[in-house]
Amino acid sequence: MKSTNMIMSDGMNCLIKNLGVLETEIFISNLIREPFDYTEWRRDQFDDLSLEELNAQAVEYSLKNNTT
Repeated sequence: MKSTNMIMSDGMNCLIKNLGVLETEIFISNLIREPFDYTEWRRDQFDDLSLEELNAQAVEYSLKNNTT
């Protein structure tokens, strides 16, 4: 299991790689400023999907983004 510092570093690197430095700063600023309920967001995004649909999207994303 990774340490908290390693997870934070990986997360920042992922954000910067995908958003760039400026948009990462904007994202973090908004995340800190506004109340955010991850569980509610996740439900809004994925509750209408079956497990099979969610899995298919995850596999597609993985293949498209060369993740393992």
